[in-house]
Amino acid sequence: MTLLLAFLGCLIGTMVGMLPGLGPVSAVAILFPLTTYLDPATGIIVLASIYYGAMYGGSTSAILLNIPGEVSSVPAAMEGYKLKMKGKAGAALSMAAITSFIAGIAGTIGIMIIGPSLAGLALEFGPPERLGLIAFALTAIIGVSGAKVSKALAMGALGMILASVGLDQSSGTERLTFGSSELLQGLDIVPVMMGLFGLAEVILTLTRPVPSMESGKIGSLVPSRSEFSRGTMAGVRGTASGFSLGLLPGMLPSVTAFLSYASERRRSERKGRKEFGNGAIEGVAGPEASNNAAAMAGFVPLFSLGIPTGPTMALILAALLVYGVVPGPQMFTTQAPLTATIIASFLVANVILIILNLPMVGVWVRLARVPYAILAPIIASFCILGAYLTRNSFLDVWVCIAFGLIGWGMAKWDLPVAPLVMGFILGPMLELALRQSMAMSATFFMERPIFIAFFALAIISLIASGRLRRTGAAVADSD
Repeated sequence: MTLLLAFLGCLIGTMVGMLPGLGPVSAVAILFPLTTYLDPATGIIVLASIYYGAMYGGSTSAILLNIPGEVSSVPAAMEGYKLKMKGKAGAALSMAAITSFIAGIAGTIGIMIIGPSLAGLALEFGPPERLGLIAFALTAIIGVSGAKVSKALAMGALGMILASVGLDQSSGTERLTFGSSELLQGLDIVPVMMGLFGLAEVILTLTRPVPSMESGKIGSLVPSRSEFSRGTMAGVRGTASGFSLGLLPGMLPSVTAFLSYASERRRSERKGRKEFGNGAIEGVAGPEASNNAAAMAGFVPLFSLGIPTGPTMALILAALLVYGVVPGPQMFTTQAPLTATIIASFLVANVILIILNLPMVGVWVRLARVPYAILAPIIASFCILGAYLTRNSFLDVWVCIAFGLIGWGMAKWDLPVAPLVMGFILGPMLELALRQSMAMSATFFMERPIFIAFFALAIISLIASGRLRRTGAAVADSD
């Protein structure tokens, strides 16, 4: 049954990832309520399978239709679509699948090796150390959100404020309920995320111009010897860089994909090649391996430290909490059987993906050509139904709709969503760690070296991100 559900997760994730505007975060958010009826291990396996499937689906639509399913698939669109126009779409799809498979297997092995060691270190953490780590995670994600630091900080603070709605866990005091008895239970993570990533994307996609769906031959799925060699080596390099960077908070798969693309392009130009921009197999293989390796790496700090590295990991953290599983060092100790089952499923899901997707390329192309005017009501209905089923409350339906409009407005006004999500998820954890630290000692911030180190890293990340943004703006103005 678990294998069947993992297969369905990969299949559905790929279908959703193929749709314009819907990526892994939206796929996990929309389908999360359906997994709450499963046991913890099976539920997380299904969500992880959806995540992998959506990552792969985004690259397929990017190569065949020049429509990136998500930001991390943009490099695949830039080079893969040019290969398709040359009749080499099959080779591009094959190398994307092969390198993604390599990255997935290597990432799983990395989790098995690094996870327990990091969890052992985390056992030494007390409330002050957790407080410093959470503060660093928040500022790191704010730093790479692509927005002004002031905007990102404001969105992070807003997320924390929204998370505080309801009853104070310590004192039982009402907070921001405005006299409403329904708000006493607080805002649930599921309708908030489904609104921000599900409904908001539906609204945004319906207001954008419809992309052209050109047809063309896929060509042979077997790459040439040269393409296989160059693509595989680029995939290995992308796997190494993506997994290493993906361990850091804020290093989303999309960031590592662009870094890999830039590295492969420089490497190719140094060798005198001119393929990049006209269809380079390395430009597909490297970034696809990198974003998949980074996606796998995100599970290491999530399982070992209880810290999500991005919005999708935040949703999986929320799922773990819904199932009554608190991620952290105990994931590799008291929850060892659950963790081992989930990690084993990662290997199985990667095998399922490579077997499932290449033979079904034609099916995915036809799915991507379904008019979005037909798909949009179906997706919106899933969001509304999922929001209601979370707690059987119509309040959650209105919360989902409200956050759908908020997410649409944030996109229109260029406000970053990631800091708001992370503030909403990590805000209560930050508050609890701060209270516990203050209860231990009013001067804990001067007495705990690890806290001081994390706090210094948090400040450095904010200063560095501000300088990088100013430097980038100055370069753009000079151009």
